[in-house]
Amino acid sequence: MPGFLHDIRSFAGGVHPPEGKHLTEDRAIEPGPSAKELAILLSQHIGAPAQPLVKKAEAVQAGQKIGDCQAFIGAPVHASVAGKVKDIALQPHVVMGRSLAVILEAQTEASPSPPSFVRPPDFDPSTYTSEQICDAVRQAGIVGMGGAGFPTSVKIQPDTKTPKETLIVNGCECEPYITCDYRVMLEWTDQVITGIQLAQRACGATRVFLAIEDNKPQAVERITAALARLGLGAQMTVVRVKTKYPQGGERQLIRAVLQKVVPTGKIPPSIGVVVSNVQTTAAIADAVVYGRPLTHRVVTVTGEGIARPGNYYVPIGTPVQALIDHCGGLTKDSARVVLGGPMMGIAAADLSTPITKTGGAVTVLTAGQVGKGASQRQTPCIRCGRCVQACPEHLCPTKIAHAVKNNLLDLAVKHHLTACIECGCCTYVCPANVDLTGYIKTGKIYLARQKKKMPA
Repeated sequence: MPGFLHDIRSFAGGVHPPEGKHLTEDRAIEPGPSAKELAILLSQHIGAPAQPLVKKAEAVQAGQKIGDCQAFIGAPVHASVAGKVKDIALQPHVVMGRSLAVILEAQTEASPSPPSFVRPPDFDPSTYTSEQICDAVRQAGIVGMGGAGFPTSVKIQPDTKTPKETLIVNGCECEPYITCDYRVMLEWTDQVITGIQLAQRACGATRVFLAIEDNKPQAVERITAALARLGLGAQMTVVRVKTKYPQGGERQLIRAVLQKVVPTGKIPPSIGVVVSNVQTTAAIADAVVYGRPLTHRVVTVTGEGIARPGNYYVPIGTPVQALIDHCGGLTKDSARVVLGGPMMGIAAADLSTPITKTGGAVTVLTAGQVGKGASQRQTPCIRCGRCVQACPEHLCPTKIAHAVKNNLLDLAVKHHLTACIECGCCTYVCPANVDLTGYIKTGKIYLARQKKKMPA
């Protein structure tokens, strides 16, 4: 297998929003804030939430497991700092609104610095069994750090029914403004590669691809050079994919790299593919080689509405407000704080919302950026077809939205409501300023409520 593929691959559909990555792409990872109080949410992943293992007023050590889950699809959580349990109470959650959390009073105010990772000179992934790797990953509480938060120990487990033949490591980072994964590829290169080898060993993949958008030539060069230095060029293939949103979506990435389609309603392992984010693979290396749990992550704080954009190594549980303060505060024309990027991120209703394992960015938009959409009046659909052309899932978003708007949920399902990945491309291109993605999200909420009311 070649170590580098020169052709640039992609998928049909998608959009090209302004990248905004110039604000932080050249800023090295720095220590983040040292908040006096942190809230470790017990639900930071897909699956059953963790249950608290500590009590109020109990002293905890950094890295100590403070919440665990016995369900197969679940993950434990750990104290990101040493301190004392102030309370176990509901706290703001970016998706759920509010969720139970262990609130810690930090023992020290020292800024966190990434621990050094030195790849063992004689490192050999075959000295570990799949079970050992998966157990270490589970105990470390590692989940997908690219956004979805699926427990990684479950994802990389081997499957005898449908062997996981291909591992794709996602280094695309297609969401505008965000650069945390890019900096991880540049600065933690050996750690990422070590984690990839361990993930491959665990799931049994015979092919490994590392996909990077073509707007990141330095990352391609750094990874390719490291693979050559480590003698791994024949074992992993670096693939350049087109800079386009949402190139980093699992389904879109599989189409681009493998020319395979994941059936609607199925997940990548159903066709023998595992997709893992680069920061997740770095966490795998930390957990297996050094026994370190997932307590910190790199977060991009960016946008024209923040005084000092950058990439920061942040303890999980840090309030968003502490990050904003650490970056010099908001500018005079700041108008909206978004948790995530401008396309798929969610506006922060409460700046005390804590950073989670999946929280890769805080993006601050200006009044001009926010007002650009809000001031434009919604008009009737002109049936131009732009939303259909942009949809990476080949849906007809306007038909789904129209059905939801008219309370025709069965019709919306018939038009493949549940196949939407909520990327926002349709809303972005709509000349009538219809929030098509918003209608589709609402339709999914209605459908979920309807299913809950149905008898078993």
